[in-house]
Amino acid sequence: MRNLTIEGQRLWASLMEMAKIGATPKGGVCRLALTDLDRQGRNLFIEWCKAAGCSISVDKVGNIFARRPGRDNTKPAVMTGSHLDTQPTGGKFDGIFGVLAGLEIIRTLNDRGIETDAPIEVAVWTNEEGSRFSPAMMGSGVYAGVFPIAEVLEKKDVDGKRFGEELARVGFAGSDEPGKRTVKAYFEAHIEQGPILEAEDKTIGVVTAAQGQRWYEVTVTGQEAHAGPTPMPRRRDALVGTARMIELVNRIGRERPPYACATVGFIQSKPNSRNTIPGEVFFTVDFRHPDNDVLSGMDAALRTGFAAIAADSGLELAVKEFWYFPPTPFERRLVDAVRDGAARHGYSHRDIVSGAGHDAVYMAKVAPTAMIFVPCVGGISHNEIEDAKESDITAGANVLLHAMLAEAGTA
Repeated sequence: MRNLTIEGQRLWASLMEMAKIGATPKGGVCRLALTDLDRQGRNLFIEWCKAAGCSISVDKVGNIFARRPGRDNTKPAVMTGSHLDTQPTGGKFDGIFGVLAGLEIIRTLNDRGIETDAPIEVAVWTNEEGSRFSPAMMGSGVYAGVFPIAEVLEKKDVDGKRFGEELARVGFAGSDEPGKRTVKAYFEAHIEQGPILEAEDKTIGVVTAAQGQRWYEVTVTGQEAHAGPTPMPRRRDALVGTARMIELVNRIGRERPPYACATVGFIQSKPNSRNTIPGEVFFTVDFRHPDNDVLSGMDAALRTGFAAIAADSGLELAVKEFWYFPPTPFERRLVDAVRDGAARHGYSHRDIVSGAGHDAVYMAKVAPTAMIFVPCVGGISHNEIEDAKESDITAGANVLLHAMLAEAGTA
């Protein structure tokens, strides 16, 4: 088993075939959760898994589980997976690499006639990106008990379409109760979505933890007025106050190197007319850090600073913390298995903390969990130019294979 490797060309071909579903003119992928394109991707995945001898089950939030039986099917499964949905201008590898790497492991075991002691499962988690329905990581969040399923089913997209109705429309409102599967270990392979591995010429990122995150929704209210007759000192310009708050968000991140990240990614100004002073602005804030104390300090700096800006500008302020999860350390035993898999193949590697949220963060609440990163070209992700090398994709799947076999055992 020591020299067992996956079929890298087959994995690459599967990734390129899946990328045709939702392909964009600039070479990326737009496959939003619970759209017809998402349904096509799900159906193709299921078709491939059935051809590989897997049984398929779907739970009530649309999570898909493809199961390869083991010698002892009373044992909890060793699971891997990720997601099929993308950003509106997403790439070919984010999420789907982890799904199809799991399928390639099953294909490889079939080719070699290898039976594992425990079953192996590949999961597809619903709406990981959160780009159509918010928040992100809904499927794994429901599975881990973070979100009540009734609440998720009522979520609406910007067009007012309800999550539960769209889930049924695409045919993936399953019957299984989420979170009832017993999982011995969960692994997730993913592109790094950052520049560190490529910059240091490392093939494998051994992910030791994921950053904590705080997401906010902020509404700043001033007073609409005519842009011509209203003197500057008398204005209550919500957009000007927001601009100061956005600068503060950036400063909060920069003052806490090297791990802090602070982003304003969405903004709406009303009435959005060129000759009217903005009376209301809605925007979002995303804070991330691997140390919860630092993350709490960022929160305090935001609330104090925003309040001072609002008071100084004569504006009303409402800050809602929309989403929070603390920093997540991964299971040491599984992290060591990833490190061992990289070493046995001679892949250069380094320990790394995930700056992005992944389904693995929620799975870590219910099962021992670890992640494997591979480089992406230029560190670019959530972009149509997102790219990765076939050799790195193959290496990541090889490490995943050995980490999973270490947990599943071989008959």
